Amino acid sequence: MNILEPLIPIFAALCFIFLGAKQMGNIFGRCKLPLISGFLFAGIIVGPFVLDFIHTENVPYFLVLDELALAFIAFAAGAELELQVIRGYFRSIISIISGQVIAIFVIGVVAFLMIQDMVPFMADLPGGEVWGIAIIGATIMIARSPSSALAIIKELRAHGPFTHKVLGATVLMDAVVIVLFAAAVSVAAVFVEGASFDVGLLVFVIFEILLDIGLGLLLGLMLRVVMTLPSNLMKSILLLLLGLGVFTLSTALHEFHLFSLPVGLFSEPLLICLTAGFYVANFTNLTSDFHHTIEMLSPGVFLMFFTLVGIEIQLDVLSQTWQIVVILFVVRMVGIFLGSWLGTTAVKDRSPGNAWLSLGFVTQAGVSIGLAKEIGVEFHTWGGELATLCIGVIVLNQIVGPPILKWAINKVGESHTKADGPEFDGVRDVIIFGVEGQTLALARQLENHRWNVLMVDRKPEVLANVNGYSPKIEIVPDITKDALDCLKTGCAESVVLMLSDAENYAICEQIYEEFGVENVIVRLHDRRNFEKFHKLGAIVVEPWTSMVSLLDQFVRSPYAASLLLGMNPEEEFMEIDMHNPDLSGVAVRDIHFPHDVLILSITRKGDRLDSHGYTRFETGDLVTVVGSPDSLAEVRARFEVEHKFSRS
Repeated sequence: MNILEPLIPIFAALCFIFLGAKQMGNIFGRCKLPLISGFLFAGIIVGPFVLDFIHTENVPYFLVLDELALAFIAFAAGAELELQVIRGYFRSIISIISGQVIAIFVIGVVAFLMIQDMVPFMADLPGGEVWGIAIIGATIMIARSPSSALAIIKELRAHGPFTHKVLGATVLMDAVVIVLFAAAVSVAAVFVEGASFDVGLLVFVIFEILLDIGLGLLLGLMLRVVMTLPSNLMKSILLLLLGLGVFTLSTALHEFHLFSLPVGLFSEPLLICLTAGFYVANFTNLTSDFHHTIEMLSPGVFLMFFTLVGIEIQLDVLSQTWQIVVILFVVRMVGIFLGSWLGTTAVKDRSPGNAWLSLGFVTQAGVSIGLAKEIGVEFHTWGGELATLCIGVIVLNQIVGPPILKWAINKVGESHTKADGPEFDGVRDVIIFGVEGQTLALARQLENHRWNVLMVDRKPEVLANVNGYSPKIEIVPDITKDALDCLKTGCAESVVLMLSDAENYAICEQIYEEFGVENVIVRLHDRRNFEKFHKLGAIVVEPWTSMVSLLDQFVRSPYAASLLLGMNPEEEFMEIDMHNPDLSGVAVRDIHFPHDVLILSITRKGDRLDSHGYTRFETGDLVTVVGSPDSLAEVRARFEVEHKFSRS
């Protein structure tokens, strides 16, 4: 108890710091900067060199948290190394990786040797240690940030040759760098100790790496068992504990050598964890469970890790070497451009986006910082100073990299983001794709509620099945962007898709990217396609579950269900767009509504407000009301037309 007593206030303070760091990350996010930059900034502010909330002597207590996070980051990197992503562009990806490894490593080593006299902690070191620093520093410069690249690619819904090559090379590069780092540390240790380097030692280094990969496969088998557990909480806890156990064994066996040879057990814990993650993600049927666990833990672990990185950054060293950080940043950029050019030229890849390919590899984050922090563990003399220098370069890359990648994806035309939605023109338009009994009934009902309905189908023979009155029907054999333009899709408030899933998805994707219609309703045929439509923001109706849900509502809330279905002719729901500028800024309580009208909710810019009498309307609000049809028509006329309300 006496040992733990001084740690309680430190870790309690750390919990509050994490909460503050989370808010700082949100602030950075609103400024279009990476969240982790906010975490780093918060850590720096509360650290020993600014506000000194956490003192220098307390930093070593956080080693166990660092190791926990490092193991998780390696698991996540392995999980992102999906074979199906890299298989299609394998030759180009391998060539790009090879070109960049050679170019960045050679240029990086030369740069570190040339700046020796400019870096205070390197100036007086013997030649062997300087070579060790150059080899390790250049190796870390090769690393990428799969998490940052993946986040931007998902945000932009990017796909195409450029995107696949960037993602494949970025993810695979992390595995390559961890292997190279394991070799670099072993080689650097030889230089630091003043021993001579020979072929025999190289064989032992390779054997050590292969041994770590084998241990990683064993760890993967253990993770496979963990992923079969029913409890997500238990999966998360055991995954973190297994990773921490690898680092603990690595520290405990640091001086142990196998068979009295220069071969260590658990010598490179990051490589072991990455191998385990790669095995579970690619060679088991538990991939989705593993990814779900990783995604569930990621926000908290990254918050903790990058905040601690900020706390542990030695600003006194960084203040003396900021010019070096900029120089190394430029050197790395030159290496990336040269390596990308060499890689694409070697395989004669002349894809149109290759001119901007280098801009996809600037980002650095998780594994890079993990490797940098491991230097401090391996080399006590100058490891902390080199780690701080490398982290300075990584932070600069992480600030500059994501916006550059975003720009490059847009430049090559592989971004598929949602278009801006149409402005309300005063007429409620709906386009229904598919002509059949259900859609005809829907069209007539919408017309009764004063909607302007247009029906579309691809087959002329559907007209033979139309009996009696029907809304306007257009036959469009090939539903392209031009055809959707002719249908004035950009003016529609809603689109209903009642064709096959394949046809519905093709139309839904075009509407998402080109027209930005907010309300797209899709009737689903195959439940396996639900997620595809959901990612496009569509409202998915599953016929086989809708009836069950409806009956459930009638059992539990019969009045609400009958109201929703319009079974009571005296009352109905309505969503009204508030476009009357005279009402902007006016409180709900100051407007006279018909006595039978009740405001249920007010939605503003996608957020539902906790509305009450003092809530003030703004132009563009979506107001959900319930009341009699005549009263709702009056409210709608007042909200949607420039008409002055009477105020009580």
